[in-house]
Amino acid sequence: MSASPARQSFHLSRRGFVVGIAATGVLAACSSDGDAGSSSDDDTSSGSVTANSTGLTFGPFVIAQRFPQDVQEPGLQRLPISLATADGQIVSDGPDSLRAEVDDADGNPLGLNISTQRRDLESGAYYSFRVPIETPGIYYLLVEGGPEGGAAFQVMEPGSVAVPSPGTAMPPFDTPTVDDARGVDPICTRTPDPCPFHDVTLTEALLAGKPVAYLIGTPAFCQTGTCAPALESMIAVQDRFGDTFTWVHAEVYTDNTATVPTDAVAAANLSFEPSLFVIGPDGMVIERLDAVWDETELVEVLERAELA
Repeated sequence: MSASPARQSFHLSRRGFVVGIAATGVLAACSSDGDAGSSSDDDTSSGSVTANSTGLTFGPFVIAQRFPQDVQEPGLQRLPISLATADGQIVSDGPDSLRAEVDDADGNPLGLNISTQRRDLESGAYYSFRVPIETPGIYYLLVEGGPEGGAAFQVMEPGSVAVPSPGTAMPPFDTPTVDDARGVDPICTRTPDPCPFHDVTLTEALLAGKPVAYLIGTPAFCQTGTCAPALESMIAVQDRFGDTFTWVHAEVYTDNTATVPTDAVAAANLSFEPSLFVIGPDGMVIERLDAVWDETELVEVLERAELA
């Protein structure tokens, strides 16, 4: 079966995979330059990635992709999306749930009928689909009642993704701590007080023999408004999990000019933020949350990690 004309447009360029008018803000979060709501087809700024975006008709709304591209390997794919208005505003009162299926590049359904509940954040509601896909290739997330073309995404070849993925080892890195800022000032941009996750380095955490929750994100300079909620969700659930996890946070920029990415960003090969790595006692990544999540999804992920 040949691809429909709507889908053929997605094959023109890998940049064209980014679907939804809010996608640029997610991918450009590592840059303080420009407007998070604008889009560009060129990656020209140091430490940032921008992407072309395509509005798709969804009744009165469009689909806004909330996940970065080219960082998914075979396995369970996490595909968060939002509904947005034509001018780029995330819809906060969408349906309680959405259903979707997944087609391959030729438009053949994979037989995966999935649904997910709406999750609410101050920056806007989102829906986090999880889809098991073991074969590399191009796929389409088709939301019930949504656009015919769906939201395109790519599952990369195993070992081709530079960002540590589930099932791979998390490289140790000496993140800034209260005792040694390692040239990062401030070590935490949370206000009015820094977060409590800067007592040990990631290297030390990985040697502690228990799971690690490691967040890379900047509360002060995140363009999409998702980094501060991500950090606050960690703080909120810390008491619930107690000493089960070692908690570590690393900033994205070396200082308040928000122009130079930290070594933590380079060590994880990130071109987006925030990103949370949930790591097992053996140092292997169990799950990774990218771009957007709320406290309820974080709890679900951490509970699964406890059982892993």
